[in-house]
Amino acid sequence: MLTRSRLKDLLDYDPDTGIFLWKVSTAQRIKVGDVAGCVSKKGYIHIKIDNKSYRAHRLAWLDYYGYFPERGLDHKDRTRHHNWIDNLREVGQQCNVRNTGLRSDNTSGVKGTYFYKPTQKWSAHIKENGKNYNLGYFTDFTEAVATRLAAEQCLNWSNCDSSSPAYQYMQKYIGETP
Repeated sequence: MLTRSRLKDLLDYDPDTGIFLWKVSTAQRIKVGDVAGCVSKKGYIHIKIDNKSYRAHRLAWLDYYGYFPERGLDHKDRTRHHNWIDNLREVGQQCNVRNTGLRSDNTSGVKGTYFYKPTQKWSAHIKENGKNYNLGYFTDFTEAVATRLAAEQCLNWSNCDSSSPAYQYMQKYIGETP
């Protein structure tokens, strides 16, 4: 298991930029001062240490806090190679999954709300533990968003408020959250 001490012997981490630089040459192609890692097809930066590949955001956590996170790590801005420490948070898998962008077919701009043409009303819904819940139909879009946000809070989606599109909408257009 990689230790903080071993990591610091090999790499310098800048918590403001999220970039790792090699302190030693561990292979012929690696020079001291080179940026460490490469971007995977899924967008994460991987760094190979002692013949084992690590995701850079997990190494950033180890470097800064001194331990690998027991739960998952989430990139607050949803960009997998942005590894500055203020962009990372230790969260459970459910919260990490919730911090995803809008689906490509979303036209409302808020996750969990859409315009339902047969009723000519806004629908609010939420998914929890694999089950979909219909929260109702509303003539007012803001009311549908507020209902979605209330459901998130009732389900105790802790540490997810700031990344919730419903929360962000209410903050931006209403100025406060219910």
